[in-house]
Amino acid sequence: MKYDPARNIQELSQFGEFGGVNPSITDSSTYTFLEAKTMIDTFEGHAPGCFLYSRHWNPTNKYLADAMAAMEGTQSAWVTGSGMAAITCALLQMCNSGDHIVTSVTTYGGTYAFLKNYLPKFNISVSFVNISDLDSVKAAIKPNTKLIYTETMTNPLLQISDIPALSEIAKRNNIKLVVDNTFTPMIVSPYRLGADVVVYSLTKFVNGKNDCVAGAICADEDFINSLSNVNDGTAMLLGPVLDPMRSSSILKNIHTLHLRMKQHSKNAIYLAEKFKEIGLKVNYPGLAEHKDYELFKKIMNPQFGFGGMIAIDLETSEKANKLMEAMQEAGVGYLAVSLGYFKTLFSNSGKSTSSEVPEETQKEMGLSPGLIRFSVGLDNDIENTFELIKDCLKK
Repeated sequence: MKYDPARNIQELSQFGEFGGVNPSITDSSTYTFLEAKTMIDTFEGHAPGCFLYSRHWNPTNKYLADAMAAMEGTQSAWVTGSGMAAITCALLQMCNSGDHIVTSVTTYGGTYAFLKNYLPKFNISVSFVNISDLDSVKAAIKPNTKLIYTETMTNPLLQISDIPALSEIAKRNNIKLVVDNTFTPMIVSPYRLGADVVVYSLTKFVNGKNDCVAGAICADEDFINSLSNVNDGTAMLLGPVLDPMRSSSILKNIHTLHLRMKQHSKNAIYLAEKFKEIGLKVNYPGLAEHKDYELFKKIMNPQFGFGGMIAIDLETSEKANKLMEAMQEAGVGYLAVSLGYFKTLFSNSGKSTSSEVPEETQKEMGLSPGLIRFSVGLDNDIENTFELIKDCLKK
């Protein structure tokens, strides 16, 4: 039977202590103990199910973490105040001074900056490779390599990482594989394909409303427990806590994620095919000519489509800017960073979400200065959206 992350979420039984169909929001920073010994046991990690302090665990956050673990097929999960908090906490928990990371050069700009500019402060070195070139990945591994880091669908070039092959390389070298699945929730289940840790920006598709920032780390119980350990847990000690009010709203939104991903995908493939018809240089992994099309089909949960992310190349940032301004004025969507919103969002990646990547590196990785990244919305009349875009292109 095919893996169905939506069914796993549907089968969760989560309700409030007074019978409310939505779990209650625990609006408390600290928790009462009826016996002093229980507090001592909780500090020492010997009182499972007891809550100590909301920087450690909060019941509302636990509901959302359980839903993320159910979706990913992991034993456990931990939610954070942002996607970058999830990425940085996971990596810092796994690495010590003197360790080494192999990562995709094509990655979100904030992640690139953390890996390139911030980790050297801790004497953690990073090798950037073309993640699609498995020989380069193998060659980059050193005796002190701790992990391989990649994105399922890379930002913004929309490469598809061969997670099973990368997992095999990692296991052969006794290292871990960490995968950011922000672009492809439900579409791909990296943990089931061999990833050890899966990270998310919940800000994007999972929440879908662009009304908060949040993140998640999904892994086995041992790793999540280590993250939240009161003595040396990175998440516990750095404190990137998600507010329980936001946890509650994201939890409700996650129950419609399967419907939204299907519509994002349906609209995106329609636009991609139309863009191709009118002669635009278009990049969408759901098109048969995309170099990773067959790989994507092999690793995906097919009922959710190929995702809502498209890129087109207008060669220069000047042309890209003119088109984006025209599209916003015409009502296509918004000239804005981020993704996964119910409205279409578009930005010139080299000057926005990938601006942390030096221009020479952008050229090496094949990022055109005229690349526009689209996060295609939930438009009911996508045909009309295309006509608006076509008019903008004519202008």
